[in-house]
Amino acid sequence: MDNNQDKQWYALYTKSRGEKKALEQLTTLGIETYLPLKKTLRQWSDRKKWVEMPVISSYIFVKIPKAAYREVFKANSVVAYVSYKGKACVIPDGDILAMKRTIENQLDFSVEANQIEKGQQITVTSGPLEGIKGEVIDIQGKKKIILRIQHIGYTLVVNLDDASFKKD
Repeated sequence: MDNNQDKQWYALYTKSRGEKKALEQLTTLGIETYLPLKKTLRQWSDRKKWVEMPVISSYIFVKIPKAAYREVFKANSVVAYVSYKGKACVIPDGDILAMKRTIENQLDFSVEANQIEKGQQITVTSGPLEGIKGEVIDIQGKKKIILRIQHIGYTLVVNLDDASFKKD
């Protein structure tokens, strides 16, 4: 599975709270995976602790060729592919890149809200999300833009402080 040409990203459903186990199992099988995690302060009755939690519960992303489609089910924490009309949804590389950059950079950048409107397609032209395309779902104040990652049915809320972008 080292030919990167025919590989595509797919989203998988995992068992409840099985994302990290699925990551471990899929990695052991030699499958390229991505599990977006965020640090969260959790409160127990006797203590507080910082833990890494999945950004999207019960989801993990894999990059595989079509020939390896069934391989993912060797990981017993994997339940199914995220699909639409019975077909596994292919996730564009740009959507995965947007998630990775958002999480890795803990974004802090600004948006010129008067230049964009709901429903517009935009491309970020600077900052950590440079090159990422998305649909503006909402504008909340001057610094928060909500972009849709359409292929998985989730929306990414991003604070854009020193980034610029263009309308598509």
